[in-house]
Amino acid sequence: MALDGVALAAITKELKEKLLGGRIVKISQPEKDELMLTIKSGEQYTLLVSADASLPLIYLAQTKKQAPLTAPNFCMLLRKHLNSARITDISQQGMERIIDIEIEHLDELGDLKKKHLIVEIMGKHSNIILVDEAGKITDSIKRVSALVSSQREVLPGRDYFVVETVKKLNPLTTDAGEFEEHVFAAPLAVGKALMTAYTGISPLTAAEIAYRAGIDADTPVQALSEDERAHLFGVFSRFMEDIRSGNFSCVIVSEGDRPKDFSAMALTCMNSGAYTHKTYESPSLMLEEFYSGREKASRIRQKSSDLRKAVTSAFERTAKKLELQRKELAATENRDRYREYGELLSAYGYGIRQGEKSFTCESFRTGEQVVIPLDETMSAIDNAKRFFERYSKQKRTFEMTEKMIETSKKELDHLDSIRTALDLAVYEEDLEAIREAGFSGVHFFHV
Repeated sequence: MALDGVALAAITKELKEKLLGGRIVKISQPEKDELMLTIKSGEQYTLLVSADASLPLIYLAQTKKQAPLTAPNFCMLLRKHLNSARITDISQQGMERIIDIEIEHLDELGDLKKKHLIVEIMGKHSNIILVDEAGKITDSIKRVSALVSSQREVLPGRDYFVVETVKKLNPLTTDAGEFEEHVFAAPLAVGKALMTAYTGISPLTAAEIAYRAGIDADTPVQALSEDERAHLFGVFSRFMEDIRSGNFSCVIVSEGDRPKDFSAMALTCMNSGAYTHKTYESPSLMLEEFYSGREKASRIRQKSSDLRKAVTSAFERTAKKLELQRKELAATENRDRYREYGELLSAYGYGIRQGEKSFTCESFRTGEQVVIPLDETMSAIDNAKRFFERYSKQKRTFEMTEKMIETSKKELDHLDSIRTALDLAVYEEDLEAIREAGFSGVHFFHV
């Protein structure tokens, strides 16, 4: 599952406990949409922030990534403004998937200034934005112009604001009346109604709340009795009280050996014998373990996309070429017949008068009667020569096309092995090895 408002509430709590008052001592940008901040706050921590459209993340990482030799522009800007800056506050806007890191630093004149590093975990709209104390955007890891979004430009000098495409309520401040009005008003299933009414509620969180209330998340809200409605609100309120109080219970639920879901709250809705639960004291440890493999795979898929397209294109071209070659080979199937026609006409042609359109005689090979079509404008000997020439041409075509087909088959097998190797690639070095080899070899993969 993706990070929802509940998981981000747990992350925010952990970041406040460990990073508040700390100083940023190092900033790197290992990927075009990813930052790593090294923060000294008693201990030294590494904060990973990713705005990757397919896998946006924020957590305290145990492992570090290598930074590029040349820092990207956004990284250089952050170093200018935030090196040695102190973190003064970390907050989440309600249950929105937005974390605001408030930072205090000295400008070039030695004056104390505040900045906000705002992390938006919003799928393809995810971003990391530096905002000044006046609410103006200094810059962002992804610039968004009016050509890309008609609702909000994310460009230097623009005002920072959060777009409200759908009006949702803050679940941490709701009451019984508001719950009744917004959850039970629409003709929706219980889970969908909770997600539609409130920010930060994922399908898994909605299913968990419904399960704790003894209700199937797919049950229509209109089918609930008054007692069930009251009980659902009571469970929802207690769930939100745990979040407000910071009573999190981070867990990864696995099905067999495969991690299936995670949550910052206990998942009683997945307590069957098919699942195993592993709890974590730290939401960061939970996220790093759950996403480490997926993040690596996502990065490899992104970096291999151009190579994969090239291989796929080459595979499709070769497959079409092979199909044409097979058709060309099939067109030579009658070559031996033309040779026999030539031999028969050479043997019996003396009895054929010019102007005849066909000649019937006994086949040397089968003993059956054979009807040989003739060009009436040519003599029997010239007709024989014509058939021998056609036989020779088709024989050459057959031999050459057979070799071409064999080559095309080997190319397809090779390209298919490269596609398989790309699927199995674990490290960026694997991709570089294929690029450098120019598709000429695939035996470069780490085990």
